[in-house]
Amino acid sequence: MHSTLIVARMDPSSRAAVAKLFADFDATEMPHRMGTRRRQLFSYKGLYFHLQDFDHEAGGEAIEDAKNDPRFKAVSADLRPFIDPYDPAWQTPSDAMAERFYLWNPKGDESQ
Repeated sequence: MHSTLIVARMDPSSRAAVAKLFADFDATEMPHRMGTRRRQLFSYKGLYFHLQDFDHEAGGEAIEDAKNDPRFKAVSADLRPFIDPYDPAWQTPSDAMAERFYLWNPKGDESQ
């Protein structure tokens, strides 16, 4: 499994709207097309964290391929009023991805 974590800014009062946008998006086949195994959204003091787990290491490539789908473009546009870049130089979600620097699993399984 491969995971990505996007960090951005979000007014906590937007949580319900953002969750609804993702619930509608996740009700389509798009998560399966991208290899998404699980999506979790978190907020903390004005920060937004989007943790996404993929079936395989190629999750990033699958997302890049899906970016041309009108549903992906629509959810991205619909999220813009609610999600602000943490870094003003942010261009795409990959610019906002945190870098994992430590992983521990009870059985030493590094694929999780």
